[in-house]
Amino acid sequence: MKGKTLVISGATRGIGKAILYRFAQGGVNVAFTYNKNEEEAKKIKDDIEKTYGVKACYYPLNVLEPEQYKELFVQIDADFERVDFFVSNAIIYGKSVVGGFAPFMRLKPKGLNNIYTATVLAFVVGAQEAAKRMKEVGGGSIISLSSTGNLVYMPNYAGHGNSKNAVETMVKYAATELGEWGIRVNAVSGGPIDTDALKAFPDYAEIKAKVEEQSPLNRMGTPKDIAGACYFLCNPVESAWLTGQTIVIDGGTSFQ
Repeated sequence: MKGKTLVISGATRGIGKAILYRFAQGGVNVAFTYNKNEEEAKKIKDDIEKTYGVKACYYPLNVLEPEQYKELFVQIDADFERVDFFVSNAIIYGKSVVGGFAPFMRLKPKGLNNIYTATVLAFVVGAQEAAKRMKEVGGGSIISLSSTGNLVYMPNYAGHGNSKNAVETMVKYAATELGEWGIRVNAVSGGPIDTDALKAFPDYAEIKAKVEEQSPLNRMGTPKDIAGACYFLCNPVESAWLTGQTIVIDGGTSFQ
């Protein structure tokens, strides 16, 4: 893994930040995006370079405009010699999901379209650009973050669950068609993970209590739980024959 390069979207907090640090700890150079908080992105870059001695660069990205990935990767080409791993992680919430995060009878096309764009279309364009670079270095690994909201019912989650289902299908198609280039494509589906994004849900306390009750491990998931799975899926030795799959990290809750 040392000396290779990870590109990850949305890595200034939560799951994305945990993934970023896990790869840097393994000697991987990191290119990551942020949405608004450039100050936090710079702080993370400086900390990673000082702590792990790898190269880190940050770039602005709005996943509601997936075409931005094309220019983003041009910038990454100028800063890094290669691209080996791509993790599509960035999500949207707040005003952008109004009409998408709601009971079925209150769902609206705009909110649903925004969620689909940020989840599926952003993955497609980002993965396409990453794959072009991976082909040049003999292969690589692409990951889309997903969630178990397409496996078990979660209140108000129809828009997200539907899009996660779609991106997992897209992962299978990408894996089938990119395998000849030595590129593996998988998804990591997390159960409710204790992040700021989840805390923004109006029913966060209820979700947390229910997960802790349902999980045989009696706790919620943490960003590090997801980061470990992503690192494993990018390891060219440990997961060399694993592609087109969705790895569920949910503390056993989807069986309840």
